[in-house]
Amino acid sequence: MIEIGEGAKQAVHKAEANGLEPGTTYIYRVGNGEEKGWSDAAAFKTEAAHQDAVTFINVTDSQGVTEQDFSLWGNTLDKAFAAFPAASFIVHNGDFTEEPEDEQAWTYLFEKARKWVMKAPLMPVTGNHDEVDGDAERFVSHFNVPDNGAAGTIPGTSYSFDYGPVHFVFLNSESGIKEQTEWLRSDLQSTDKPWKIVAMHQGPYGGNTNKKVKDWTEVFDEFEVDLVLQGHNHEYSRSYPLRDGRIVGDGVAAVENREGTVYVVTNTAGPKFNEKKEDKFYHKVHFQNGKQMFAGIAVSGDTLIYQAYDVDGMKLDEFVLKH
Repeated sequence: MIEIGEGAKQAVHKAEANGLEPGTTYIYRVGNGEEKGWSDAAAFKTEAAHQDAVTFINVTDSQGVTEQDFSLWGNTLDKAFAAFPAASFIVHNGDFTEEPEDEQAWTYLFEKARKWVMKAPLMPVTGNHDEVDGDAERFVSHFNVPDNGAAGTIPGTSYSFDYGPVHFVFLNSESGIKEQTEWLRSDLQSTDKPWKIVAMHQGPYGGNTNKKVKDWTEVFDEFEVDLVLQGHNHEYSRSYPLRDGRIVGDGVAAVENREGTVYVVTNTAGPKFNEKKEDKFYHKVHFQNGKQMFAGIAVSGDTLIYQAYDVDGMKLDEFVLKH
């Protein structure tokens, strides 16, 4: 149960499906048990056994209020899945709604994304509009994520999982930085996956720098994280490959043998755009085009290919990482 104001409460139901077979399509419905209280049938397919490749979509900052705001977000996902129909899931880098306690906004968010999130997991990052003054209850109530995050932090705001050849780590830039630093090091140390991708909201190398997570960059360097997905800045930016806060490649040739970590912000999937910030030394690509954007990231064998598009179908950035 969560508080929704003036003493009223709202029930939250979460379910887990166990014993699923790999590489299998399952059909399901959600309902309240009443004769007319069921959703339409939906389907999803589990990851294949010994999967050595994965494609996923990255978006950020849907951050709206009105139904029209979230129509833009829905359109962004429509275009993203049209460009990357094989995408297995969505990584959203935070700020889902303008006000986390605005339940109507959450309803619009899921309504406009319904046909996609009923078959592809929506993996959330906690943004500063999702956790406010140390409270993320409304945010975490809408998602069911792995219960393996940093001790001493808000459950559901940090977690990790494996998919195919990639180890994914989701961090909460809004609180518990020190506790997550210790957990991050332990988490990355324990994985045997060849690729490491981190997602957070207020990242260290976006449109501007975020010094409060500097300790995290040291861990990224130590364990040779390949890619960091960021949000918050409502503009597009992509760093040169970086190591120890310094450029280690030209940003054009493929990043070879984990020589540096690349940091990206995929503009916004919603209605809000910020003015382009001042260029920093680490920016290889940095612009504001005033259009919703998305990225598709494909990992196969020793190669990661990142491609960023606007909603008009224009490819605006691409880079390659190779092991």
